[in-house]
Amino acid sequence: MAALVVILLSIFLKVNSFEMGILGVTILVVISAEMINSAIEKMVDLITKEHRAEAKIAKDVSAGMVLLTAVGSFIIGVLIFTPHILKFFR
Repeated sequence: MAALVVILLSIFLKVNSFEMGILGVTILVVISAEMINSAIEKMVDLITKEHRAEAKIAKDVSAGMVLLTAVGSFIIGVLIFTPHILKFFR
């Protein structure tokens, strides 16, 4: 959903092609991280049904990867969109 909002906002604000490319790669990185996270969580569930510290660590680290990529993507979005949004206030 956030990716769709970013794409629509970038079209509305007429973001240049270089910035659009950066946004596209950023979206792909977040989606890829989420896919890896889902795969790790399902694999851990398949391997062990009991609560183990190692399984929790694997799941927490993969979730942290998604959080890290999402925060980085948010920062990139702010850096790209801020100048375009500020144009409306000048």
